Amino acid sequence: MRKIRIAQIQMPVFADKKDTVEYIEKAVKRASENADFVTLPEMFCCPYSIDNFADYAEKDGGEMWKVCSELAKEHGIYLSAGTMPETDEDENIYNTAYVFDRNGKCIAKHRKMHLFDIDVKGGQRFKESEVLTPGNDVTVFDTEFGTFGLCICYDIRFPELSRLMTLKGAEAVLVPAAFNMTTGPSHWELLFKSQSLNNQIFAIGTAPARDPLASYQSWGHSIVTDPWGRVVHQMDEKEGIMTTEIDLDYAAEVREQIPVLKQRRTDVYTLSENK
Repeated sequence: MRKIRIAQIQMPVFADKKDTVEYIEKAVKRASENADFVTLPEMFCCPYSIDNFADYAEKDGGEMWKVCSELAKEHGIYLSAGTMPETDEDENIYNTAYVFDRNGKCIAKHRKMHLFDIDVKGGQRFKESEVLTPGNDVTVFDTEFGTFGLCICYDIRFPELSRLMTLKGAEAVLVPAAFNMTTGPSHWELLFKSQSLNNQIFAIGTAPARDPLASYQSWGHSIVTDPWGRVVHQMDEKEGIMTTEIDLDYAAEVREQIPVLKQRRTDVYTLSENK
């Protein structure tokens, strides 16, 4: 059996990075007491607004990156360090997720591929592309438990990406995310259940806690869904830590019972990653 305990930190987002560091140091320490893997939310260190991304952006290996690397090493855990604004040498800005191993080594990096540009009648309008640049990589990484995928928030809406991660070996996918009060109630649970069901994977979505005073309010409800399409565990909107044990062998078990991945008609259709 390949059981793994995943602790999801649904946390408030602070304007001051010093407050963020102080919070995650305490929360990761507490979460790591009974977990192999600790996860943080999307933009955990930056209030979610296109006006903030440039001001909070750091180079790869910057201050917040180093804090997360040290926390993973100090507590001997895998740390999915949510996402943070990243800037490159050409001053492009990305919404970037990192994963660190038990020694603090960065073993995965994913730049949000699908930018959140929506305009819902009577609901939310948001245009990430006004500031952010999209990434281009299908991201998977290996652990002693098995292979994980990594994507960010809006990426979960695109079945091609989830399937490509699955075809590259992922049995579970980490999704730091911040759905809002328009899309969250309608689509959050449905999307995680459907991607888990269609690809026979675990999907782990970690969101910020809801702040009623924020200009962008997170739906919260950090979630774990399983390869049968069921919700294993889900939070409400408040801050807290949720720890869930999953068994990656269950993905293989479901795939044997209903072998949809083996039964794909690749003689009729194909899906491939462009390089």
